[in-house]
Order: sequence, then C-alpha cells, then structure tokens
Amino acid sequence: MLDVITIGEVLIDFTPSGRTARGNEQFECNPGGAPANVAAALSRLGARATLISKVGDDRFGSLLHDTLMNGGIDVSALSFTDEANTTLAFVHLDDNGDRSFSFYRKPGADTYLRTQDVPFDRIENC
Repeated sequence: MLDVITIGEVLIDFTPSGRTARGNEQFECNPGGAPANVAAALSRLGARATLISKVGDDRFGSLLHDTLMNGGIDVSALSFTDEANTTLAFVHLDDNGDRSFSFYRKPGADTYLRTQDVPFDRIENC
C-alpha cells in the first residue's frame, strides 16, 4: 500500500555550477521535476511514495530511474520510451538569483505518458 502517488514530469535540471577559464557558463546535471521532488521529499520523511511518469530510453532516463529507486521511491509506474528523449531543463539565474528555464522537449519523453501507463488500481488503493 502506498501513502502518496505523484504524477507528472521527471527530468534533468542542468543547474549553473560556475564558469570555465574562458568565461563560459558550466552546468551540473541534477534530477528534477516538481512531482519527482515531492515524491523524494515525502519518501525522506518516511512516506511510501511512487511516481507515475515517463522517461526516455537513454542515459538520462536511467539516471532518473536509479536516483528515484535509490531514494526509496517505488519506480514500478515509471516507464521508458524510445519515441523521445528524456526532457532536459537548463536553469538560468539572473543577478538577483531569480530562476528562469530553457526546456529541451520537442517533444520530451514525459509528454508521452498515456492513460494506459497509469496504474489506476494502485491509485484506488492509495
């Protein structure tokens, strides 16, 4: 029995991590996506959580799957697709530290989540 089910995007956030010697911005690869972040936070608090989402059948999708699993999140409703790559988001910070995002999803794997991917029986028993 699950305590919480989240549904939606899980993606890779590329967050600023300094600059090269030439002044080019560097980015660090981090798991992200609000529904995944909620599942991760609740799992750390002891809840039994799962995420219903879709990732690409690529290295980023595998990274997200493994990160969720290692965080104690049930990944049985996380599916893979070869129709699109895992969605990427580049995070930009302005001088005040406010964030903006550039998404790379044309389309992204998370947009391929379909009704048949949703385990309605698990939702009913949550």
